[in-house]
Amino acid sequence: MSLKDRFSRIIDYMRISITDRCNLRCIYCMPHELEPLIHKEILTYEEIIRIVKVGARLGVRKVRITGGEPLARKNVQYLIRKLKEIDGIEDLSMTTNGVLLNRYAREVKESGLDRVNVSLDSLRKERYREITRGGSLEEILSGIELAEKIGLDPVKINAVIIRGINDDEIEDFARLTLTTPYHVRFIEFMPGTDNYWSEDRCVPMKEIKERIYKTFGELIPVKVRKHGPARYFRISGASGVIGFISAVTHHFCSECNRLRITPDGKIRPCLFSDTEIDLRSAIRRGADDDEIERLLRLSVAVKPEGHRISEDIPAGVINRPMSKLGG
Repeated sequence: MSLKDRFSRIIDYMRISITDRCNLRCIYCMPHELEPLIHKEILTYEEIIRIVKVGARLGVRKVRITGGEPLARKNVQYLIRKLKEIDGIEDLSMTTNGVLLNRYAREVKESGLDRVNVSLDSLRKERYREITRGGSLEEILSGIELAEKIGLDPVKINAVIIRGINDDEIEDFARLTLTTPYHVRFIEFMPGTDNYWSEDRCVPMKEIKERIYKTFGELIPVKVRKHGPARYFRISGASGVIGFISAVTHHFCSECNRLRITPDGKIRPCLFSDTEIDLRSAIRRGADDDEIERLLRLSVAVKPEGHRISEDIPAGVINRPMSKLGG
């Protein structure tokens, strides 16, 4: 069985944000102090497991745990173990800021996590502290090294490039791939709620790619996986690869295969859509699995063909802070 939307896209990927709380305060993700959701508003682990079981029955094969910072939620190892046990789930990953990787990498690996994406927007100690408002670069890099060492691979490093903030580090990030097996992925700065986005602060992927070519020479296309927003390349002789995610300047909506579930239990068919379907309320009113299936199918049915970033601002703005949506 598979979930197919109106535009013949197979939806087999679920991104689940398990908390809106984070131990960093990155300037583009959490620009202001936000009141966190209270505990009872957050989906329980049992509710998440049930949703994924129904999703797997419909053809969901890939699950990513996100936040906030997912490792900050107590006993995430239990959730990982239970999700990994679900028949049909073939790939289980996590997006993290890396602060707690040194502490938990081995435990989450042993629980069944396949790999991690680490958000890292500067390789300069003082600048990293400023961007994250308090983070330790040494701590993050150590956690990344451990994750790679124990087999949470490929380790993907996600760098959001913002003009005037960290665009002078493009070559430094690309250089990481020369001697490490990391997948370094450049992401265009996307317009969001109160994140100070402007068109001139968004560095187009074309410019990033040209700068890397000018420094390192030809970029060789690499086939990493069938679906996903990144287009991958390798510098000649490099151990790792470079990915380009051009959410603003070159839409990849025609290949989108995902649904997002927010910490408070809303299905979001598209990151940039205002449409949300309330799973949590249905579950807590006593919905059976058939009703959960109906709501998942409904979310696929209303999934838009694409977003309107760069075509219609503010219509193309993410209307919730990223910390309350998950990446």
